[in-house]
Amino acid sequence: MAPASNPDPAARVLVVEDERALAGMVAAYLFKAGYETTVVHTGPDALAAVREHSPDVVVLDLGLPGLDGIEVCRQIRTFSDCYILVVTARTDEVDRLIGLSVGADDYVTKPFSVRELVARVQAVLRRPRTGSAARAYAHEPVWVFGDLHIDSAGLEVHLAGERVDLTPIQRDLLITLASRPRSAFSRRQLIEEVWGGGWVGDEHLVDSHIAHLRRKLGDDPETARYITTVRGVGYRMGQG
Repeated sequence: MAPASNPDPAARVLVVEDERALAGMVAAYLFKAGYETTVVHTGPDALAAVREHSPDVVVLDLGLPGLDGIEVCRQIRTFSDCYILVVTARTDEVDRLIGLSVGADDYVTKPFSVRELVARVQAVLRRPRTGSAARAYAHEPVWVFGDLHIDSAGLEVHLAGERVDLTPIQRDLLITLASRPRSAFSRRQLIEEVWGGGWVGDEHLVDSHIAHLRRKLGDDPETARYITTVRGVGYRMGQG
């Protein structure tokens, strides 16, 4: 479906949903909220639409024909840092975490309120692509934690001399933790720093992103070298 254009759209949203009635309803609510909307119904069409329209947000159903939403999300992350809001009818927590592991920013489960979905879109758009910590510490030199080098100005992370490819959220979480080494951050503090104070949703989303960040850093939570779990509080950078 060609994009529905507002005279002065707040942002571009791509709706990827194979249930056509639901897709139309979501698109109508987003258009009413001021967003330019495009609707597609298959995985391959989703990838083509992201390349063609460069959306700010993709509302992505997992159960798609042609190419499932997990693979679509993974491929989008190879060429775009748009926000991805996963929609799933699956209740298994593993499915949610798989979606987040390939770069999704948030998820909602069916059935959902379309108004709530619009609110989630508004919330992710309030989060700048470069988090507040990355901006605040852009003047800092490279932080060094053993073999881990974090360049907040260049937005690059190297481990033992090799570049580590992180999603924007993973990178911003790492910069936030590194900005105050050995200080514990609660989930809420990390959400306010990385997602923004207006974010709504399950705070345990932080745990999923931290888990995937640790995997990319080869950091075993039981013998953490970089990101330590502070039980009853949250996370901190370093062991001391």
